[in-house]
Amino acid sequence: MGIFNRSKNTETFDAPTQAVQDITGDYTIDPSHTRLGFSARHAMVTTVRGQFTDFSGTAHVDTANPANSSVSVTIQTASIDTGSEDRDGHLRSADFFDADNNPTITFTSTKVERDGTDWEVTGDLTIKGVSKPVTIVFEENGSAQDPFGNVRIGFEGQTAINRKDWDLTWNAALETGGVLVSEKIKLEFDVSAIKNA
Repeated sequence: MGIFNRSKNTETFDAPTQAVQDITGDYTIDPSHTRLGFSARHAMVTTVRGQFTDFSGTAHVDTANPANSSVSVTIQTASIDTGSEDRDGHLRSADFFDADNNPTITFTSTKVERDGTDWEVTGDLTIKGVSKPVTIVFEENGSAQDPFGNVRIGFEGQTAINRKDWDLTWNAALETGGVLVSEKIKLEFDVSAIKNA
């Protein structure tokens, strides 16, 4: 036994709630409780994580006919935040996002499918004027009524992309082989959305 014995419940979040059985409706993404994040390998040895802090989005959820569901998100490119102002400045520059000439990144869904609590959302991701299809699998985290009377829904999702597909090609070779910034980028989404009144 001893002091190191822990129950499994101490290492997980609380169970999801279910304020409404049918989450069908129109929603607005709550930026203050949503994270649009990413991670990339740096110098082949570590992972750099970041997020965008300024964005807006809407969703229509149709549980009976998921194909009628849709998502639209607009991200302010200059809001990139990796915890290093020098790195963020380089990412905003023409070497990467060219935020002055490309102020927004957008995602517009083109297809939505559902399998139980998993939602597969395919859409066009547009970065620097280049649009490519991306598919993201989201897990439905449930719904809740917050203290202010709002019905909220939560989803978590992730996918991986190759940044070169969007002309984000800057890199530097390492003397030991490999490159400074990985081409593969993991995208991570923790979404909270409020049902429109």
